[in-house]
Amino acid sequence: MTDSKTTQGSPPAAPAAPGVAAPFTALLIAVLSFSLMQTMVVPALPDLQREFDTSTTVVSWVLSAFLLTSSVATALLGRVGDMFGKRRVLIASLTVFALGTLLAAVSNSIGMLIAARAVQGVGSAAFPLAFGIVRDQFPRERVPVAIGLISSTFGIGFGVGLVIPGPLVDALGWHWIFWAGLVVIVLGILAVAAFIKESPVRSPGRIDWTGVVLLSAGVVALLIAISQGKSWGWGSGGVIGLFVAAVVLLAVFVAVESRLREPLVDIRLLRRPAVATSHVTALIIGFGMYGAFTLVPLLAQTPPQAGYGFGASVTEAGLFMVPMAVTMLFASPLAGRIGAAVGFKLPLVLACLIGVLGFVVYAGAHDEKWTMYTGSAVLGIGVGFAFAALANLVVSAVEPSQTGEATGINTIMRTIGGSLGAQIAASLVASDTVPGTSIPAESGYTTAFTMSAIALGVATLAALAGPGRLRKAPAPAKTPARPSRSTTA
Repeated sequence: MTDSKTTQGSPPAAPAAPGVAAPFTALLIAVLSFSLMQTMVVPALPDLQREFDTSTTVVSWVLSAFLLTSSVATALLGRVGDMFGKRRVLIASLTVFALGTLLAAVSNSIGMLIAARAVQGVGSAAFPLAFGIVRDQFPRERVPVAIGLISSTFGIGFGVGLVIPGPLVDALGWHWIFWAGLVVIVLGILAVAAFIKESPVRSPGRIDWTGVVLLSAGVVALLIAISQGKSWGWGSGGVIGLFVAAVVLLAVFVAVESRLREPLVDIRLLRRPAVATSHVTALIIGFGMYGAFTLVPLLAQTPPQAGYGFGASVTEAGLFMVPMAVTMLFASPLAGRIGAAVGFKLPLVLACLIGVLGFVVYAGAHDEKWTMYTGSAVLGIGVGFAFAALANLVVSAVEPSQTGEATGINTIMRTIGGSLGAQIAASLVASDTVPGTSIPAESGYTTAFTMSAIALGVATLAALAGPGRLRKAPAPAKTPARPSRSTTA
C-alpha cells in the first residue's frame, strides 16, 4: 500500500551514509537524556519537600507536571516531525528540554521547579521521532534491533535514574540532578546536529489545533485524576468529575478526528488490528510493570524492624534496579533479532510471561537481597522484550510517514497505564501499616506485586489476540519446473 501523503516515497533499503554507528549513538544519547530525567528527581522528593517546606501533594506535582506535558508533546511533536522533518523537530524538542532543565537547576521555589518540569516534558518527543528516523534512514535489516535498543533506553534510563541521584544529592545537593541531566541533553543535541541527516519522508499538511486541544485536555484530565486519586480520594467528586471529563473529551476527539482530512491522529490507524492490539497491550503492560520501578526501592529502604526490608539508603536502594537495567540492555536487541526472524508477536507474548515470573519472585521471595536482585533481572528481560516488540509492531503496521504519530500514541498508552498502575500500587502499599508505626505492612507489597503479575497475565492474552502467528509461516518451497514435452519424436 502506498501512502499518498508521502512526498518522496518510501526510504531506500539502506541509507546513503556508509555506517549507522554514529547516528545511532546520537539517537541513544537523545532518548537517554529524556528517560533519565523522568525518575532522577524521585529520590530527591523528600529533600525538596523539606527545603521548600511544602506538602506531599504539592511536591508530587514535580512528577505530575512532567508527566502531563510529556503526554501531550509525544502526540503533537510526533505528528509535527512527520510533517516538517524529524531531525529538525527533534533538535527543537531537545533544545526546549534543555531550557527547562536549566530552569530547574536554578529554581529557588517549588512553583518555579514545577513550571520547569512542565517545560522539560517536551523532551518526550525524542522517542517517536527517534523511531521514525531509524525507519527512514537505517538499512532495513538493522531497523528491528535498532528500535529494540532505543526502546530499552526508556526503561534503562528509568531504572538508572533511581540510582544516580543518591550520591549526587548526598554530596552536592538536589540542584546537581538537573545540572548533570543538562550535560547529557546538550551532548544529545550536539550529536543529533552532527550525525543525523534530515528525513526524506514527509507527511505534509496543517496542524490540527482542534485535535491538539481536545487530546491535550482529555489526557490531562485523565492523568490528573490518576495522579491525585490517592490524595483527593478515588471516590471524591473532583476525581470522578475528571474521569468523566476525560472520557467525554477523548470521545469528542475521536469523533472530530474521524471527519478531518488532515487529523492530528489518523483514527483509521486505530482500526488496524496490529495497531489496536499493540496499544491495548502497551496500556496493560504499563499498568503492570511500572509499579516495580518505585516499589522495589521503597521496600529496600524499609527498616528490618518492620519484619521485612533491608534498611537500605537511597543509594543502596537504587542498586536493586541495576540488574533490571543490565538485562534490559541485552534483552531488547535480542527481541529485535527474534522478531526479525519469526515476527514480533512471539517476543511480545514472551515479554508478558517473563514479566509474570519476575513479579511472582517479587511477591513470594522478597525477604532476601539475592532474590530481589533475581526478580529485577528477570523483569528486565520482560521489559526489554516488551518495549522492543511493541515499538516494532507499531512501526511495521503503518506507513513511514505515520511512524511519529503511531508510536507517539503507543507511548501515551504506556504512560497512562503506568501512571494508573503506579498510583494503585502505591495505594495498596499504603492501605495498611505495621501496628504502632507509619511503615507500610508487608502484605501491601505482596498484594501490589501480585496485582502486577495478574495484569501481565491479562497482557499475555491481549498480545495473543493480535493478528498473525507466533511464528512466521515458512516460505513455500519452490517446485522445480517440469521439462516441457516435445511434440515431435
